[in-house]
Amino acid sequence: MVVSVLEEMRIKDLGVIDDAVVELSSGFTAVTGETGAGKTMVVTSLGLLLGGRADAGYVRAGAASALVEGRIAVPPDSAAARRAREAGAELDEGALLVSRTISAEGRSRAHVGGRSVPAGLLGELGEDLVAVHGQTDQQGLLRPARQRGALDRYAGEAVSKPLAAYQETYRRLRAVAAELAELTDRARERAQEADLLRFGLDEIAAAEPRAGEDEELAAEAARLGHAEALAAAAALAHGALAGDPADPEGVDAVTLAGGAHRALQGVRDHDAALAQLADRLGEVAILLADISGDLAGYADGLDADPLRLAAVEERRAVLNHLVRKYGDRDAGGDGCAAVLAWAERGAARLAELEGDDDRIGELTAEHDDLRARLAAHAAVLTGARREAAGRFAEAVTAELAQLAMPHARVTFDVRQTDAADGDEDTIELDGRPVTYGPHGADEVELLLAPHPGAPARPIAKGASGGELSRVMLAVEVVFADAAPVPTYLFDEVDAGVGGKAAVEVGRRLARLADSAQVVVVTHLPQVAAFADRHLVVEKTSDGSVTHSGVRTVHGEGRVRELSRMLAGQEDSRLARAHAEELLATAAALGRRAGAAERPA
Repeated sequence: MVVSVLEEMRIKDLGVIDDAVVELSSGFTAVTGETGAGKTMVVTSLGLLLGGRADAGYVRAGAASALVEGRIAVPPDSAAARRAREAGAELDEGALLVSRTISAEGRSRAHVGGRSVPAGLLGELGEDLVAVHGQTDQQGLLRPARQRGALDRYAGEAVSKPLAAYQETYRRLRAVAAELAELTDRARERAQEADLLRFGLDEIAAAEPRAGEDEELAAEAARLGHAEALAAAAALAHGALAGDPADPEGVDAVTLAGGAHRALQGVRDHDAALAQLADRLGEVAILLADISGDLAGYADGLDADPLRLAAVEERRAVLNHLVRKYGDRDAGGDGCAAVLAWAERGAARLAELEGDDDRIGELTAEHDDLRARLAAHAAVLTGARREAAGRFAEAVTAELAQLAMPHARVTFDVRQTDAADGDEDTIELDGRPVTYGPHGADEVELLLAPHPGAPARPIAKGASGGELSRVMLAVEVVFADAAPVPTYLFDEVDAGVGGKAAVEVGRRLARLADSAQVVVVTHLPQVAAFADRHLVVEKTSDGSVTHSGVRTVHGEGRVRELSRMLAGQEDSRLARAHAEELLATAAALGRRAGAAERPA
């Protein structure tokens, strides 16, 4: 049952196509046309709707932009519909409207369900909607990594679950190995750093600096260095305030302030303002007396001991040395506090460095445990792949028998690579060290024996172009049963195929259309004859400008197109007879009959 269908595409100013509406349907749609008529533009258009890379070169010469629009029937509960709604898109009567605009300057805009979206969202939707296959995909199938991916996709949860467990362990193992290598490789650097830290911490501990001590010592040094001047100034100030005991006639500030206060006290009751002045003058007299006493005590307690000054300067030199080495004078502030902060950080770093040996031991133990667990996961993964490989190869072989390759046999070679001496990324598997990677320890390669007696060889070496096309089609038919997608687009994957094999290719594509929408760009009339809908891309030119359009053919028009494909002559009687025979053969075989003949 088809759950999503690409109903139509509108192509405007893309390549050689001016403005065309490509109407599609469920089932099998064939796209044909003369060589260079722009059939690939149909594939390019769908690729753009699925998030493919936009290129200003796609825009028709002289046009400001190119537009591709598509209408896709999508069930409301499908994954694609849910993802579109998450992006703010809306369905239009059960269909998702998708568009892509490319400007002549190369800018691209995408819209889904009336909402502007990133082109990447189109790619996410495309993964659930359409599988595109072309000649480049055949070349991709030659790569072992793609073959492993195809096998894993076919196996489903039997491989995906152990692969997920393997990859989780693999990521942790890589992280542990990286940390362990860093700690081990930097052992000498860490030892040197630890020695420097110990020396600095010992030097600071021996000096025992206190926060703010350097500022206190600077103030004391300034006082000791100017003790005589300070004492003389204090004595002079004290004499001015309290008077000179040797000069009874002298006038001092304290006596004068006291006398002034007494003069006002006698009349303060007659004027409030004068009373306030008297109070203030009394406060001044008291303050002067206090200052006078403090000056006397200051002068008596002033220490002019040169030995103390020498000791202070020596201590300051020690602290300045520490500040220059471990403090941050550019930051200003308390140099001793900066030294103490360095000591705190250094002690923490030293503890970290001294703990690295313990950490190396812990990491080594975890590394060994992870390798053992990874080997266990890899063994389960290998077993699951080998089991799936047998089923996959048998199913593809059965399909090839129906594609005019009755004696061909496909197998999968699931193997591991023995580790060489000195290899680090190795695990123990089946009693021998093997290399491993992010997808396991397995190397997967698809082998083909095209006929009895021929050795099984990698398909890159053992398959011709036509055989490779049929192998790929057989793989897709098997995939359609295991993990179907709603729509398949094949771009000339029948290249190199002809005769009876071409008929069987058409028949198999028609059978695939029983469960999915199939769109095929083809040069083979044997394939096109099986289609439910036949589209023709036509090219016209007025000598200066080339135009292409897309039209649907049926009845007489379809016979003429198949005749052109067969003989290059639409009106050839023999070609028309052959075209009619092809259509009759396709109708007689029928998709339902083809499904009934499907090998068990």
